[in-house]
Amino acid sequence: MSIPTQKEGFSFSQEDGAVQVMGVLNLSPDSFYEQSRAQGLDAALELARRMAGEGADLIDVGAESSRPGSRPIDAALEIERLLPLVRCLARECPVPVSVDTWKAPVAEQVLDAGAALINDITGLRGDPDMARTVARHRAGVVLMHMQGRPEYMQEKPVYGDLIEEIKEFLGDSLRLAREAGIGSAQVAIDPGIGFGKTLENNLEILARLDEFGSLGAPLLLGVSRKSFIGKVLDLPVEERLEGSLAAAVAGVFKGAKIIRAHDVAATVRAVKVATAIKQHERTRS
Repeated sequence: MSIPTQKEGFSFSQEDGAVQVMGVLNLSPDSFYEQSRAQGLDAALELARRMAGEGADLIDVGAESSRPGSRPIDAALEIERLLPLVRCLARECPVPVSVDTWKAPVAEQVLDAGAALINDITGLRGDPDMARTVARHRAGVVLMHMQGRPEYMQEKPVYGDLIEEIKEFLGDSLRLAREAGIGSAQVAIDPGIGFGKTLENNLEILARLDEFGSLGAPLLLGVSRKSFIGKVLDLPVEERLEGSLAAAVAGVFKGAKIIRAHDVAATVRAVKVATAIKQHERTRS
């Protein structure tokens, strides 16, 4: 996957068996993992360069926290935080830049500034103009499932049929993307680990991740240092690296094509080994 031009647009890797790593870079002062936060443009650029050097295939920049209990910020503040960094990364970064936002005015600005794709935690439901904005820029988009909103999503989430309900939601998001003119190669899906899910929900999603393959889109998995790992291990966010790697490797074996991670170097190594084992297993069958 290369950095796209305005003419050709962005597309996710179609290489069979390839698994990419998306590095996380937060400009929000209250995102849940302190080590992913960058205070100031110079610090953010340094972190982005380091992640690219460690093997990140994409870098996902966010300026609004979506941790449980967080509240949205206005689009003007989000743009103010994002634009200087996105402009610099578009010129200097050797990998495509993703922006984590659900607001169309923010997407418009960052895509104009050189971002290649939008990571929308609302699956194109948060802003009715988002799908058209992405399509107009020939950008990529990650469609995530979330039950509720970050402010209250972890207040006793309930499902009748967890996997089918997530698949139905993502299927509708894929339809919205298609109807707006976003190409199928420009879309990935994310079941939204930790977004309106209990510990048991998250474990079931991971155990049945391969079932999302029926939707026909590359699957992004974001498990890095999340609270379900803390609950399994009884450890704070700072001590969840090994659990994050274990969940990422499980995701690779269940069909994930993109792993979103705070710890790029360690994740790249773990994913490389898991991918090699999976490909060897395939050649034997």
